[in-house]
Amino acid sequence: MANGGLANGGLLAVDGVVAGYGAAEQILKGCSLRIEAGEIVSIIGPNGAGKSTLLKTIAGLVSAREGAIILNGADVTGQGALGRAKHGIGFVPQERNVFGAMTVAENLEISGFQDPGKVRERSEELYARYPMLASKRRALARTLSGGQRQILAMAMGLMNAPALLLLDEPTAGLSPRAAEELFEAIVALNKAGLPILMVEQHALEALEISTRGYVLVSGRNSREGSGPALAADPEIRRLFLGG
Repeated sequence: MANGGLANGGLLAVDGVVAGYGAAEQILKGCSLRIEAGEIVSIIGPNGAGKSTLLKTIAGLVSAREGAIILNGADVTGQGALGRAKHGIGFVPQERNVFGAMTVAENLEISGFQDPGKVRERSEELYARYPMLASKRRALARTLSGGQRQILAMAMGLMNAPALLLLDEPTAGLSPRAAEELFEAIVALNKAGLPILMVEQHALEALEISTRGYVLVSGRNSREGSGPALAADPEIRRLFLGG
């Protein structure tokens, strides 16, 4: 697909991306996906399929060796993480996603690097959205529960008012109840107008709240479809969902 076609492909279009971490290491072997405004899109697949690498490549933390990444009609393939963030990509990594020795308020403040003049305003908006953060704004992040830390990490990703939020395994290590609450928070964000692309270990639950889903196998696209349809597909359930 030529870049001209990608430019009209919605909010985000990833076309034939090849990427890896070393000169000889090729994890993504021609991945493609698209995200339209208002969607939740989930990426599922077996361990080692390249799901997190794909998110990091979209975020600019891993360089694409081939292919194109188009965001809102702009080719951002050659830009790094800061350039992608300025174009509207927010990324919440799976690990080390909060600063444990800093307070909740300090974590939010340091995350609003793109527009320091709006840090207070955006912090207050997030405190209103997530009252737990308001009540613990002076608490060190390391004292929060796992679910609370993930809410803080997601709030940090929202501080620059992204056009698209990338979530890498947001419920990893959480209790079932905390995971359920986080999924509810993700759906609420999306209903408020924020498109979300996520990799999630709880594949069935993720697909059920997703507009669409992609199945990645060995660094390549394997399947694509509506989230609920993939969740109900017997072959998908057998291979990836344990059903």
